[in-house]
Amino acid sequence: MELGMVGLGKMGANMAERLARGGHQVTGFDPSADARAAVAAKGVAGAESLAALVQALPAPRVLWLMVPAGKITDDTVNALIPLLSKGDTVIDGGNSNYKDTLRRAALYAEHGLGYVDCGTSGGIWGLKEGYSMMVGGDEKTVDALKPIFATLAPGAEQGWGRVGPVGSGHFTKMVHNGIEYGLMQAYAEGFSILGHKKEFGLDLHQIGEIWRYGSVVRSWLLDLTTDALGKNPTMDGIAPYVVDSGEGRWTVDEAIDLDVPAPIITASLIERLRSRDTDSFADKLLAAMRNEFGGHAIKSEPK
Repeated sequence: MELGMVGLGKMGANMAERLARGGHQVTGFDPSADARAAVAAKGVAGAESLAALVQALPAPRVLWLMVPAGKITDDTVNALIPLLSKGDTVIDGGNSNYKDTLRRAALYAEHGLGYVDCGTSGGIWGLKEGYSMMVGGDEKTVDALKPIFATLAPGAEQGWGRVGPVGSGHFTKMVHNGIEYGLMQAYAEGFSILGHKKEFGLDLHQIGEIWRYGSVVRSWLLDLTTDALGKNPTMDGIAPYVVDSGEGRWTVDEAIDLDVPAPIITASLIERLRSRDTDSFADKLLAAMRNEFGGHAIKSEPK
């Protein structure tokens, strides 16, 4: 198939390259000339503008968006409307909030344009291993796009699927990322407990390698964790500051709206927020309260 890739960052560039390797004709656009030049060496044609990209594609056109969620996606979606023709389809493969996806899809429907959301997982390993894709959209539209998904996936019939109507792909990916938060937190806490048992002198990398085979906690995430422990067993030089990209917050918000208890995902999100407070006023106040009601000692800060 012929398609356009909008956004040639780490994910977009790798996806464009995988599609090109699979025999698709891909034209890419990114505001960065360097990004366009990098994919050109991988068999992906470049366009210097959105308008040039649209003009380079045969109708009915297919464009895959791989840009940051939020304003950038909104700006891109809106900029494409006057450039596209009835029957064209846009696939949003980024981590958009599903509520934004529903709004954008309704807007595109008013113009006779197709809109498909694809929650995409696989990160920097997707080029080699393939991507897990949770697709939401009209069944007929998604079926017509099957060659694209089959090429990007780990296998033509595995690792991807239409999970429901438009919006459902990003909703499913949101929950996927919430689960990821909980899994990551559990691994981090477990290895931290092991590392604090100093009298046993445990080798965390060795334990990770043992768990990777036959253990009920084995996973690709454990593989990556073990690899990180092999490279840097004590995490030297890494600040204890953990970023969140939004999906964990959205998952917790949705759990509250649906009256679904989600203590693990919620606690893992809170722990990420906790990691950013290097001078906790709350902890200082707790210490002060204990001193006020019980005369408990307060540990002074080093001067």
